[in-house]
Amino acid sequence: MTAISTESTRTILLITLSNIGDALMTTPVMEALHHHFPQAVMDIVTDARASALFEHCPYRGEIILKHKQRGWRGTLALVERLRAIRYDLVVDLRTDGLTLLLRTRRRLTRRGSRATGLHAVERHFGVIRQGLQLKEIPPQRIWLTAAQRTFARQQLADLPGRHWLALGPGARWAAKCWSPENYLDLANQLTDCFDGVIVLGSKDDRPACRRISAGLARPHRNLAGKTDLLQAAAVLEQARLFIGNDSGLGHIAAACDTPSVTVFGPGDPERYHPWHPQARWVQSEDNSMDGVIVSRVVEQVRAALQAE
Repeated sequence: MTAISTESTRTILLITLSNIGDALMTTPVMEALHHHFPQAVMDIVTDARASALFEHCPYRGEIILKHKQRGWRGTLALVERLRAIRYDLVVDLRTDGLTLLLRTRRRLTRRGSRATGLHAVERHFGVIRQGLQLKEIPPQRIWLTAAQRTFARQQLADLPGRHWLALGPGARWAAKCWSPENYLDLANQLTDCFDGVIVLGSKDDRPACRRISAGLARPHRNLAGKTDLLQAAAVLEQARLFIGNDSGLGHIAAACDTPSVTVFGPGDPERYHPWHPQARWVQSEDNSMDGVIVSRVVEQVRAALQAE
């Protein structure tokens, strides 16, 4: 495959994924495209729930929403909108067929791509690696504003010290949720490692977060339901370490350069663990959350802290 011209590539369309964690794992592709084509503007196709992740990306153009719930009518409307522009390059990390309907000089899709490993980030990067003659995979990114970082500092101002543990006991699927009692036991076994605890989650996670907060031995701040996605990221940026289920918060922590330990039950951690050099995980032998023992997570946390 011949290399794609850097000078003549000024408009890029990136079709990314829908869930928060999946979308974040496509940001290394975005970063590689930006560094390779620094003058290009990048339009991004994503779903509404992940769109906030790209809001402050400095090199993006339009954020174009894909509405899966609208079925084929939504797909036709999306194609009609995208065909109004002739892109220099289209990169599709989601499907292979959509790009065939678009006007572009060059397209890169999963078909025929070569990943360098099992992880989802490596598979995504394989889509552009050969066509752009790239080797190094950039880190994940999330783009925050000064206002979001100020919000985080204000919310955490009453916590003592600076070594804070962040907990994320929620997930979209109940089978991926470790019990609040386990998170409470875990946090209280780690009081020698942290000055305070931050509990994060959505409005739906409030009951679990309250149960954890009620028994914490260290000063804490319960922010469940009190942050939007990027405010939660700004909070995680302040944490020494994040512990959570297999959910979007772990991937946000990785994008904020925060070490993490993920509790896996169902799922494939080799493929979907947070993409960060200091990301660790624990999974039970029977792939159930009940099979994950607190002491094993404690061991991983202490190992992560020693590796700092």
